[in-house]
Amino acid sequence: MVTEKNGWTIWSVSGRLDRVTSAQAGEEADKIFAAAEKFAVEMSGLEYLSSAGIRILLSLTKKAKAEGKDFALVGAAGMVKAVLVETRMDMFAKIFGSAEELP
Repeated sequence: MVTEKNGWTIWSVSGRLDRVTSAQAGEEADKIFAAAEKFAVEMSGLEYLSSAGIRILLSLTKKAKAEGKDFALVGAAGMVKAVLVETRMDMFAKIFGSAEELP
């Protein structure tokens, strides 16, 4: 699902972002990202995030940096938040508690 807020295009992901779902999710993210000026991944409905999912997020951060776009991760909780902390994603992307916090 895609929503807009304060100029941000917000792509909501849910369920699992893993080896099985990452190819399709990556293609979807790339299409949505291409049309966005500011892009956020809303993760409150995400239950599981594997290394394959982290690769998608890292790819998006690299594209955002190369294209001069704002990029953020929002709403991560539980195991997903723990994975973001462990992988130090805060070094690559802005992380917010919810979409309401986006500037």
